[in-house]
Amino acid sequence: MAAVSRVPLIAGNWKMNFDHEQAIAFVQKLAWTLKDAGHDFDAKGSEVAVFPPFTDLRPVQNLIWSDKLEVVYGGQDLSEHDSGAYTGEISGAFLAALKCRYVLVGHSERRTMHGETDEQLARKVAAALRHGLVPVLCVGETAEDLEEHGPSAVPVAQLRAALADVSGTPDIVIAYEPVWAIGSGLAATPEQAEQVASALRSTLAELLGDEVAQATRILYGGSVKASNIASLMREPNIDGALVGGASLDVNEFASIARFQKHVGT
Repeated sequence: MAAVSRVPLIAGNWKMNFDHEQAIAFVQKLAWTLKDAGHDFDAKGSEVAVFPPFTDLRPVQNLIWSDKLEVVYGGQDLSEHDSGAYTGEISGAFLAALKCRYVLVGHSERRTMHGETDEQLARKVAAALRHGLVPVLCVGETAEDLEEHGPSAVPVAQLRAALADVSGTPDIVIAYEPVWAIGSGLAATPEQAEQVASALRSTLAELLGDEVAQATRILYGGSVKASNIASLMREPNIDGALVGGASLDVNEFASIARFQKHVGT
C-alpha cells in the first residue's frame, strides 16, 4: 500500500462523456454514495478526483464548492500557451480561475491521436506548474514498445523528457498507463505495475532528489476495476489509480475509491 506520507488518489478521467447536466447528476450521486456508511470511504485517508470535459468544469465547480463535497476536479488537458491566437486551446490560467487542482498532461490518447511530442508535453508541464496546477503526467508503453524495449524503458524516457526543464520541489503526479491495457479489460499485473512504478520513482530521485521522489504519487491506469484495485494498492510504489471507463459508473467508481476496506484482507 502507499506510504503514509503519500495520500492515495483515485482519479476518474471521463474523456468525452457527460454533458453539464449529466456531470452535475453524476458528481452529486458520487458524493452521496461515498458518504454512505456502507461504503466505508475515508476522505481523510484518500482523495477522489474527477476530470470532466471542459464544458462541465464550471457547473462541477459550483456544485462541489456550494455543497462542500469531498471531491476535487481537474482539466483533461491544457495549452502550453497562456493566451493568444490559439483557437480551441484552454489556458492553464483558465483552469486555475476555475479552482482546478489537477490537469492531465500527456494522456496516451493525446499522444497518439493528436501527435503530442515529449517536447510539447514538457512545455505543458511547465505551464501547469506556472499556474499553480498539479500536472498528472501520463506515461506508458505500447505492446510493441514493451516487446522491443522491455518494461519501464519507454515510460522512464517519457518521464525524463517531460521533466527536463523542471527543478526545485514541484507538486506533480505521475500516472503509468500501459497503452496495451487501456480499454482492453486486461490490466497489468500488480507486479508489472510495481516494477514500472519503482523505476519511475528511482528516476524521479535522480532528476529531482529523494524528497520529491518520495512525496510524488504514482498512479496506475489501465482497465482499473473494483475487482483489481486492492491488489494494485498493496504495492509499495502505487499510490492510486487513473480510472477510465469504470469512472463513468458511479457505483463502480465509488467501489474503487473505497479500496482501503479491501487492502490488507
